[in-house]
Amino acid sequence: MKNRKLLLAGSALLLCFSCYYDEIIEEEVPVLPPDQEISFRTDIEPLFSQSGKDCTACHNSTVANPDLRTGNAYNALVPDYVVAGDAEGSEFYNKLPGKGHPFDVGFVLSTDEIALIKAWIDRGAENN
Repeated sequence: MKNRKLLLAGSALLLCFSCYYDEIIEEEVPVLPPDQEISFRTDIEPLFSQSGKDCTACHNSTVANPDLRTGNAYNALVPDYVVAGDAEGSEFYNKLPGKGHPFDVGFVLSTDEIALIKAWIDRGAENN
């Protein structure tokens, strides 16, 4: 009987902690005010190399993924990974750390950062 309880408790722990997926942000992504200006160069591109959340550590010229280094990011993303005007239909948006990145990168983007990227894409993904 004691072994059965121990086995049951161990199984419950394994069930709870055995699967790991990228942390998916459960919070609803806020909608930015339509009059808030968003610039790729000053608002979006800096997100890729910020301290503690450095996308460019993997997304550089040495891998088959989009090169997100400053000066290369826009042409690497649009139109191959970003569908201008449709964030939900964009592979880039759907694979952000915190939304479904296929690897554990050790960080997630905040809901505000995700909202900024979503608004930029939905507003036409301009190179500004």
